[in-house]
Amino acid sequence: MTKNVRVRFAPSPTGPLHIGGVRTALFNYLFAKKHHGTFVLRIEDTDQNRYVEGAEKYIVDALNWCGMPYDEGPTSTALSTDSKNETFGPYRQSERKHLYKQYADELIASGNAYYAFDTAETLDFHRKDHEAKGKTFIYNWHNRLKLSNSLSLSAEEVKAKLNAGDAYVIRFKSPQDETLHLIDSIRGDIKIDTNILDDKVLFKSDGMPTYHLANIVDDHLMEITHVIRGEEWLPSLALHYQLYKAFGWDAPEFAHLPLILKPTGKGKLSKRDGDKLGFPVFPLEWKDPKSNDISRGYKEDGYFPEAMVNFLAFLGWNPGTEQEIFNLDELIEAFDLSRVNKSGARFDPDKIKWFNHYYMQTQNDDVLAELFKPIVDEKLNATSSTSTSLSTGSVERSHQDEISPSSRNDIALVVGLIKERATFISDFWNLSHFFFIAPKAYDEKASKKAFKEGTKELMLELVSIINTVEDFSVENLQTKIKGWITDNDIGFGKVMMPLRLALVGALQGPDVFDIMYMIGKKESIKRIEAAIASL
Repeated sequence: MTKNVRVRFAPSPTGPLHIGGVRTALFNYLFAKKHHGTFVLRIEDTDQNRYVEGAEKYIVDALNWCGMPYDEGPTSTALSTDSKNETFGPYRQSERKHLYKQYADELIASGNAYYAFDTAETLDFHRKDHEAKGKTFIYNWHNRLKLSNSLSLSAEEVKAKLNAGDAYVIRFKSPQDETLHLIDSIRGDIKIDTNILDDKVLFKSDGMPTYHLANIVDDHLMEITHVIRGEEWLPSLALHYQLYKAFGWDAPEFAHLPLILKPTGKGKLSKRDGDKLGFPVFPLEWKDPKSNDISRGYKEDGYFPEAMVNFLAFLGWNPGTEQEIFNLDELIEAFDLSRVNKSGARFDPDKIKWFNHYYMQTQNDDVLAELFKPIVDEKLNATSSTSTSLSTGSVERSHQDEISPSSRNDIALVVGLIKERATFISDFWNLSHFFFIAPKAYDEKASKKAFKEGTKELMLELVSIINTVEDFSVENLQTKIKGWITDNDIGFGKVMMPLRLALVGALQGPDVFDIMYMIGKKESIKRIEAAIASL
């Protein structure tokens, strides 16, 4: 690839960025970076009636959270007219509307477009008339000479209507009896019969272009080399190719990505599917400025951006190998449009959880501890118990100087013991609450299994053994307690099960010696004695 690759992600600020839009942005980003090109963000806000306050900032924040910052585009403040690269700016179509009229006029002058003065009532009449006859009304070569436009009217009549300020649109003049040969990088050669195409509206008398004209003009002026977009734009490909031809411009290479399907595999994924099945369809939480309704986001639900990116990359693309875990740099290296599928990709909410669990294990414990600490504080503040075992700072232990400084954050140590079983930060409390709060009750089934005849005496003897451990480390605890069990020919289950139950309140959790070390000697003995008294 010899030309300087330039791709664009061009969302409309009509609400939060759907997960399908994030996937489109990701594939554009990967392609640009693979070819040392430029990733452009363009805000397509020509439809001001659907503009939603805060949507543009949401789009920028979502891209940044996913680790895909754009190279060129508007600043993150929608009120600002600054751009990250003024060579091709501005990057909001509403700020470029002065550009489009001249190109619409150029198409009229070349005979590739025409003025149409038909009223909404007239068009509605024709549609209903065709429906009554079992036909579909298409505004094109078949009937345009019977309608009110600059092809059917005289030049004087057209001039008079324009001078009078009559409402009009400018329509593209689709050719008759031609076959278009189009090329899509994913779908290959496509043939289109021009007789089935309608004469799309390109420009309105209010001075605003439609998506089709603005899109083509902007892509040309911004020197976009590859248009990578969703499958829903495939029906527009014929018109866009014809517009490039009409202007005498070289068309970019097109690639239309497959749809993201519902978890059932039938139909396009929607917000309703997420609401129904209990998963987000937006990268970040979104609060509707009009209704104040809040839609869940993957970030707020506890997903890591790395997990989302890795997951989305496999929705419609595969590397051709068995490898599933890719960081962003590896995705950039492996990405190839030739390996993007034509068929839709089923959204699997369990699979993204699988990715999140994996990336949980790769996170630094100190980073996870910072995320977990507010939950710990909230839980501890909510309980009136005085049996807190670990503070959110550090605890007193014997020979504290033997713990390395980097390990003194108790929450980080706890996280390191439990994250293997966690998928989300929100899982941490249920997996670790016993580190911070002593058991208030004991699992009934586990109690019957662990505390039997002779258990009380064994536990009292165990307390004596624990008291002899001066350097209260995991290694010393293991040596002392396991040695005592082995020397006295006691079954390990007879000691370890009631010990775990006493420390945790159930037969769960990480290694008991890790738990004892973390809560300290005094608290360990206190919990064993409390279990003896209770059970």
